[in-house]
Parts: sequence; structure tokens; C-alpha cells
Amino acid sequence: MRAARMYGYKQPLRLEDIPVPEPGPGEVLIKVGGAGMCRTDYQLVDGYFAHAKGFEFPLTPGHEIAGWVDRLGKGVSRDGGVVEGDLVVVDGAWGDETCRQCRHGNQQICAHGQWAGFGLHGGYEEFVPVPAKHVVPVRGSNVTPDMLAPLTDAGLTPYRGLKKLGRAGVLGAGRTVAVFGVGGLGSYAVQYAKLLGAGATVVAFARTDDKLAVARHNGADHTINTRGKSTDVVREELAGLTGRNEIDAIIDCVGAAETIQMAFELLATEGAVVSVGLVGTKIEIPLFPFVAREFSYYGSFWGSSSDLLEVVDLVQQGKIKHTIERVRFDDVNAALARLGVGDVIGRAVLVYD
Repeated sequence: MRAARMYGYKQPLRLEDIPVPEPGPGEVLIKVGGAGMCRTDYQLVDGYFAHAKGFEFPLTPGHEIAGWVDRLGKGVSRDGGVVEGDLVVVDGAWGDETCRQCRHGNQQICAHGQWAGFGLHGGYEEFVPVPAKHVVPVRGSNVTPDMLAPLTDAGLTPYRGLKKLGRAGVLGAGRTVAVFGVGGLGSYAVQYAKLLGAGATVVAFARTDDKLAVARHNGADHTINTRGKSTDVVREELAGLTGRNEIDAIIDCVGAAETIQMAFELLATEGAVVSVGLVGTKIEIPLFPFVAREFSYYGSFWGSSSDLLEVVDLVQQGKIKHTIERVRFDDVNAALARLGVGDVIGRAVLVYD
């Protein structure tokens, strides 16, 4: 099978032919139909996570995986929910199943867990062994793996973030919810803001008109191009569009210091920000307004298995739009380079056909 593997940091992936792996006990072998290309994959190759977690090489990236069940490993019953030929998505966070986070269903934040695409096997190879309990069947004749793969992170992460904003009580009619960044995550975040916003006005912020066009297509009520603009200028545009110069709820899909700073400068009293992006490494928030205006700030990482089931259900109901760019296997390194500079509209998806 073909595999794009990492042998060190800041090096191009090596495109190789390697043996097809065998599924181990309790695993199924997935024939990959689409592997979402996340900016995290670029950061992995670039060394962003080198000091946070030690990796062994070769490493195969690709944590957004959809495809078909090729065969079942030992101990996997055909009565267990999946059989050969089923179209599935992979829940990529595999916890130790003993800690408090795992017992609450949040395996993605398990301190001792594993993630697909951060070890020997990932979606950047044609066949991937996956624990059977971490695959989710998808029904429907109008869904394909290249559509589905991004939903396991790009479509999952902002969904969890919007749910946190809902629990914070900052959504609803008469309120404004903003999406900062309309890349892979933000194109879905705009849709969830409409679906979960309970009537809130949705404003998308990005630095290119092409990405803002995607936001409008996906349901944004208003869009603002922030390139080269101060917060004061953006505030004036916001007031002209919505009648208000503040925002009640913000999901930041970028994670850069400047976007988070602008978010808090535009935040209304008792407003809330949730961060799901990871472009930068640290942030600085003025303390007095944070305390005196009773802001709330949430981190939100990936999504739980329950979150994924809810996202899959929305897809099966036809409620999610997809903005994808199919990437040939031979072009994987070029696509990663484009991800690094933000030159992808929607989500790039590696395909093998």
C-alpha cells in the first residue's frame, strides 16, 4: 500500500510502498477513502508538538479518517455493529478508559491516551487498523469518504465549542455570535452557529474574501474582512452591520494571539470566548476587563464520541455543507505547505483513487 510517512521534523514526508498491516485483536482494518489534512498535520511535521510529546519514527500522520471496513480482526463479531464493506468514520481519540475523563466520555482529553495519526498508522496510508469500538457507521447514499473524513476533527471540534457557548448562556435571539477564522474548522463553525445559536446573529471574521464567501454560503448573516484593520475599525463595521459594536459569543478557530486579543476587545459584558484553534503558542489577556466585565474563556479540544455521533447524525440528515479540496497522494507535501500558510479554502482531503 502507499503511505506518506514522517522520519523527522521539518522534513518532507516520504512517499513509500509498505505492507498492508494486519488488524490486531479487537481491531478492524479500514480502507481509507479520505483523510482530512488538518493544519495540525503541518504543525506535527514542523515540530510544534515536539516538546509536548515524544514520537517514534516513522510516523504516519492523518487523524481525520473515513473509509470502508476491509476486514475484521480476531474477536470482532459481525454482530457488533460493523461488517466488511461498511462506510465508517474513525473516532480518532483512544483513551486509557480508566481515568475520570474517559469515564465521562471525553477520551480526547485523556492524559494517557493515543490518537490516530500520531503514531505508526494514520490516514496518510491506504489501510489503517483501528479499534472496532472507535469506528462509527454512516448511512446514506449521498455521503462519501472525502466528505466525511473532515467531520472527525474539523467538523467535530467547533461543534463541541459551540455547545460550550450554549451552556454558557450567551447564545439566543438578540445576541451576536462570531466565528473568527473560516478555514477548515471555521467553515463548519458558521453552520453550527446557525444550527445551535437559537436565533443569534452570526458574523464571520476572516482575512480573505474567498473564505468569507464560504462563510456566507454556509449561513453567516454578515462577514467582515479583518486584514490590516484595527479593532476600532472592525468595531465600526460590526456596528454598521448588526446595530451593536460588541459580541456576546465568540468561537476562535485560529488560535493566534492577535485574533484572541481582538476577540476580547470586542466582547460584550458577560460574554464568552471559546478557543479551538492552535496557530500560536501563548496569549495575553488584560486582567481588569476580564474580571470587571465577567468574561468567560473556554478551551475546547477535539470532541467526544457522543459529539461525533451527533455530528454524524446531522450529516445523515443532510444539514451539513462540505467545502473540500481533493488532494492526490503524490501532492501531499505540496498540500501540507499550503496548509502552513493558510492557502486552502475549506478542508483539503487526501484521496487514493
